[in-house]
Amino acid sequence: MQYPRLVCRRMAEFVGMLLGDGSIGRYKCNSGDAGQREQYVVKFTISQDEESYAEYISDFFKELFDVEPTQYAKSNENALDIRCFKKELFEFITEEVGLRTSPKKDNAIIPERYMGGKLRKDVLRGYFDTDGSLVLADNNGYLYPRLEMKVARSPMQDQFIEIVEDLGFRFGAYELNEGKIRIQMNGKQQLEKWVGEIGFSNQRHLSKLEKV
Repeated sequence: MQYPRLVCRRMAEFVGMLLGDGSIGRYKCNSGDAGQREQYVVKFTISQDEESYAEYISDFFKELFDVEPTQYAKSNENALDIRCFKKELFEFITEEVGLRTSPKKDNAIIPERYMGGKLRKDVLRGYFDTDGSLVLADNNGYLYPRLEMKVARSPMQDQFIEIVEDLGFRFGAYELNEGKIRIQMNGKQQLEKWVGEIGFSNQRHLSKLEKV
């Protein structure tokens, strides 16, 4: 395994991705005659139909850490896990990068080093690509775009609001159940600003963008 530079745009995007559909965990599991042992995992859970984005995530593991993640399809949930069980990766992500272990509720936070300059844009793109939605509403035959991202009750709620506000987006933040919020940006002008400044890496969003 290799250790990438902490302050770089690819690492910032990976941080955003983990804050979205990622999971960082340490668990006790049975190990036969040896009794219980600890298992460490860094993983993403996405829809099975997001094959191109699954490869995109896998490429991040290879490029940043020189590790080959495994993929596990959950057929009963139409979900795909992309995961790595290396203790060294878990320790780097939690101790050096500064991300907290799951669950995200009341816990998740963007490490301060990724809150400035261009890095915050990469965090925002990584988060939106995994846990955001480009919604195309039918408005009398005209497709009206809406950018939405839900954020669990946690310190990162205020951080994402700070980022989109500082970047000059017009947005609303709406309370949902269990303390979640939805950050929402409406209209073609906001979408064009997003494409120009943030962009998408997930084909799920790019395919919808072609329809606008």
